[in-house]
Amino acid sequence: MTDDARSHDGARPEGDREHGFGRHETTEARADRQWAEMLQEVRVAQTGAQILFGFLLSVVFTPRFEQLSSFDRNLYVVTVVLGALATGALVAPVSFHRTLAGHRSKPQLVRVSGRLIATGLVLLSAAIICAVLLLLRVALGTGFAWIIAAVVLMWFACCWLTLPAVLKRRLERTQ
Repeated sequence: MTDDARSHDGARPEGDREHGFGRHETTEARADRQWAEMLQEVRVAQTGAQILFGFLLSVVFTPRFEQLSSFDRNLYVVTVVLGALATGALVAPVSFHRTLAGHRSKPQLVRVSGRLIATGLVLLSAAIICAVLLLLRVALGTGFAWIIAAVVLMWFACCWLTLPAVLKRRLERTQ
């Protein structure tokens, strides 16, 4: 292994070829790359969460809101709270980065931010499912709303969990 492929303390960095990542980079370089990739990924989710949350905030001020059943009002409250929590989790990496900038803690920042982003995505999917359910309950009534919301939930699970897991397993088998 070349000197430039070792971390500052001479140890093998995580992510070296023997770990299947196919890169020779220091721990710091890997953390920098992962951080940049994370920021690109989370921008999409942040925007979606913020738009959904903003829309949800305006719903309570519409005349139709007063006509909602108590179940639908409670569902609305749950949806708003989930949207707020998702927005907080997805924006949190920015706060962490600002607080920890210059403290040589990028690998830890990447790990914590990755967990926050994963949590934010789970919360965002729950907020979207609840929003779909609320919208469809008002538009169609209760029966079809639950069925369609369940289908949307299965779609999210497939796209966000199952397909990536299948691809990961296939990639691991070929390495």
